[in-house]
Amino acid sequence: MNPVFQIDFGAEERVVGIDLGTTNSLVAYMDLTHPSVIPGEDGDRLVPSVVSLGRGGEIIVGNQARKLLIHESSRTVYSIKRLMGKGIADVEGELKLFPFHVAEGSESVIRVSLGEKTFTPPEISAMILRQLKKNAEAHLGEPVTKAVITVPAYFNDAQRQATKDAGRIAGLEVLRLVNEPTAAALAYGLDKRKQGIVAVYDLGGGTFDISILKLHDGIFEVLATNGDTHLGGDDIDNLLIRIGLEDLLSEWGEDLSQDGEAVQLLRRAVIEAKERLSFAPSADIVFELRGRAFTRTITREVFEKLIVDIVNRTLGPCRACLADAGVTPERIDEVVLVGGSTRIPMVRAAVETLFRAKPHTDLNPDEVVALGAAVQAGILSGHVEDQLLLDVTPLSLGIEIMGGVVSQLIHRNSAIPASATQTFTTGVEGQRNVLIHVVQGERELVKDCRSLARFDLNGIPPLPAGMPRIEVRFLIDANGILSVTARDARTGVEQTVEIKPSYGLTDAQVEAMVEESIVNAEADFRARQVAEARVEADAILAATDKAKQSDAYLELSDRERKDISAAINMLLLAYHSDDHLIIREQIEKLNAATMALAENMMNTAVGRALKGKKI
Repeated sequence: MNPVFQIDFGAEERVVGIDLGTTNSLVAYMDLTHPSVIPGEDGDRLVPSVVSLGRGGEIIVGNQARKLLIHESSRTVYSIKRLMGKGIADVEGELKLFPFHVAEGSESVIRVSLGEKTFTPPEISAMILRQLKKNAEAHLGEPVTKAVITVPAYFNDAQRQATKDAGRIAGLEVLRLVNEPTAAALAYGLDKRKQGIVAVYDLGGGTFDISILKLHDGIFEVLATNGDTHLGGDDIDNLLIRIGLEDLLSEWGEDLSQDGEAVQLLRRAVIEAKERLSFAPSADIVFELRGRAFTRTITREVFEKLIVDIVNRTLGPCRACLADAGVTPERIDEVVLVGGSTRIPMVRAAVETLFRAKPHTDLNPDEVVALGAAVQAGILSGHVEDQLLLDVTPLSLGIEIMGGVVSQLIHRNSAIPASATQTFTTGVEGQRNVLIHVVQGERELVKDCRSLARFDLNGIPPLPAGMPRIEVRFLIDANGILSVTARDARTGVEQTVEIKPSYGLTDAQVEAMVEESIVNAEADFRARQVAEARVEADAILAATDKAKQSDAYLELSDRERKDISAAINMLLLAYHSDDHLIIREQIEKLNAATMALAENMMNTAVGRALKGKKI
């Protein structure tokens, strides 16, 4: 399928679409009738996402840098996308497979050593983006300063922010970050269907994404997204490399795992064999090092047995995504494959079996995301008309309220841009500041969610508990970046914070949130009920204690005062129960015991208000 888009070229500055990939990167633009990938200086449309620091201090990007992996491995970096927005604790296991080293002092933000210099992942990604920018300017014959960049749908806030930072460093204004599967749908021109449900399965070099999209009247609506930011073709390569190193140790009696040149030569050999196995029944892994040769034949049958666990790991997020979207496999009208790893016959067969539909493979899976980014760029610049794209936020966002409970403001899979406002109040007499704790996740209690930010709203008038009105507003922009504003409705005092990247979190912590919320749904709901009951108990105990200091309490009979004391003691005993019904039962009993006290206090208040006045 070669979709035709309605183009309206005016005086607007051209916007390019960029697929900043783990293995390869591409830049594309809207031609007269369709999106086109821009070739590099060497004519290759794919620019390897490899960066090397030359001996003269020059930066080398792309195919030339990939060649230097063999002999200059300590000065060359690849798969940097897997380190974007990460802390050192997230990637310790992975770094053992990379020839480059992390500089000392990289606890919060990773710095990679290339020769005598160190760079952050966004800085290295910016070098790749600069090369793509240069290629585009040479091809188009005009300056390029604006771009749409694609990201995996399951990239968290830190990873998205790191991508925007890379664009800014490269001298590009990033107009929008677009989910890679969504970009693929744009490339296929699926709006021409008018309506239908599409699954976009994206297995790239370092990440896996699955999106379920609903198409109606030219509008793309993402019903749900899921994925794994730690799963891709690199995992297959690394598996074959480990097996190759074990075979070499057995055959040569030499451990080559710490030899950077040997590992890169072996990496190139296994990748070539893997690619051949997509169309041949067997392939040879041919490895030569310093006059010695090693050859191992691998059949497709053996290869598929080796990678079956990796392929199956992609199916779990697919099933979860279907459940989130509320659709069954039978309702999927079309399946789109994205990413070089989807050329593997076993992957295509597994996808066809799960979704019960033959996948689309009309466009080059390596280029389809960049082509879609170019279409999105055309939409934003006004060159492509009559199309609308709605993305979603993958996890719910909210704030902590009394009792350590989460109040969700924006729910997962809400279309973005999105905003939501809720009003809260204080829980302590004379409270002058409120701590706003922003969290992300699907669990009921704060302790089970991901903490994004904390900030104080100061300058609140010291009023009785429950009187102030604090408006909290969440706003997610088109890039999925969250800003939070807290405002005191009485004084107009407000505080705004843009949620910055939170480094040092594991991918598993983020990606398991949805699954954990389902598994623990019943227990979480019970825990929330207990927490809310305890908050209510705190409120009535505090109110009763205050009332006991009043004249109205002294007017009660001895029996009434004893009943109140007994009810207080029973509530205190029930307070730490794990059964919210027991706590609420004692709250009701204390309410009943203090009924006369409340009436006395009301009568006293009314008497004071009417004193000296005629009715």
